[in-house]
Amino acid sequence: MGDAGEIHLQIAGGEDEARAVAGNGTSPAPPSVSERVQWWAVVLVNIVLVLAGQSVANLLGRIYYDQGGGSLWMATVVQSCGTPLAIPLLLYFGRRPKATATAVTRPPLLKISAIYAGLGVLLAGDNLMYSYALLYLPLSTYSLVCATQLSFNAVFSYFLNKQKFTALILNSVVLLTFSAALVGVSHGSDGTNSSVPEGKFPLGFALTLSASALFSLILSLMQLTFDKVLRSDTFYDVMEMQFWSNTAAAIVSVAGLFISGEWSTLHGEMDGYKKGRVAYGMTLAWTAISWQLTTMGLMGLVASVSSLFTNVISTVGLPLSPIIAVIFLGDRMDGVKVLAMLVAVWGFLSYIYQHYLDDAKVKKILAERSAEHRTVKLATE
Repeated sequence: MGDAGEIHLQIAGGEDEARAVAGNGTSPAPPSVSERVQWWAVVLVNIVLVLAGQSVANLLGRIYYDQGGGSLWMATVVQSCGTPLAIPLLLYFGRRPKATATAVTRPPLLKISAIYAGLGVLLAGDNLMYSYALLYLPLSTYSLVCATQLSFNAVFSYFLNKQKFTALILNSVVLLTFSAALVGVSHGSDGTNSSVPEGKFPLGFALTLSASALFSLILSLMQLTFDKVLRSDTFYDVMEMQFWSNTAAAIVSVAGLFISGEWSTLHGEMDGYKKGRVAYGMTLAWTAISWQLTTMGLMGLVASVSSLFTNVISTVGLPLSPIIAVIFLGDRMDGVKVLAMLVAVWGFLSYIYQHYLDDAKVKKILAERSAEHRTVKLATE
């Protein structure tokens, strides 16, 4: 498909990649109206899954703590235990014929298993840090600090994925860092109805930063795996990576739940939950479902567009959480938080505008090459 192909060119290496592909003397066939509508429909559905799922999952995670939940490992387990929901899609796309014209050699099973297991361990550690961070910070503060993941993504993409650092990207990094610093110096744990432990703000702030950095590293490592190991980024490959890495993360999290001894407190925690046992189970179940839908949306965007664009959408959704926290949890949005959110949005827009410029440059190169090719063809007839 035309649009999708052009965006993938920009992801793989920008202008240089576009020139290399265009230089082979062929131009991509213009997409039909139905193909364009189908591609945009897939992208929009995935964006909705990410924005809605992420906001609901964070809200339910905060509600779990506020209503009497206290198991950090259980809060970690539900972030990755929804993987069975992906099995039908995995089976469906696994049976479909491959659309690629050239066969791609499958990497050794031991190698790919080790990669998925390693990613799963990193995901489990990242999820645990997010669980601690959400316990120690109000949802509005937590979400604003999480916005720094885009800054970390820019840095890791530069070193691991050969993404160029431009003035707009640097501007985005500076603004998002400044936004997090504003929240940090304001000691934003005040002004909330949530049951946030006293004196834990510095630790929660540090854990949120660390989790955001690790999440960005994981996305860059996933993109590196697609480029260097799998050498393919079909939807099936993306779903397979998501399924097995999250399954490994769930296994590690369940092991942590039992090794830590927290499993023995779950029955009492359920009985002491303020809204009752049914509400306890429903909160955990819908949290798991929300995180799984979010992950499927993220992976869908990776397959349709790129991991960088995926991180942008994920980060753009974070300002929704402070608004939700004000409405449902009684968080107070003081002047510093509002300023931090506006600065973060400015940083998001800088990042998105850079992607727009990159995509426009690729389209221009492809159009020039296509016109060149048509001219040569007419001259030889």
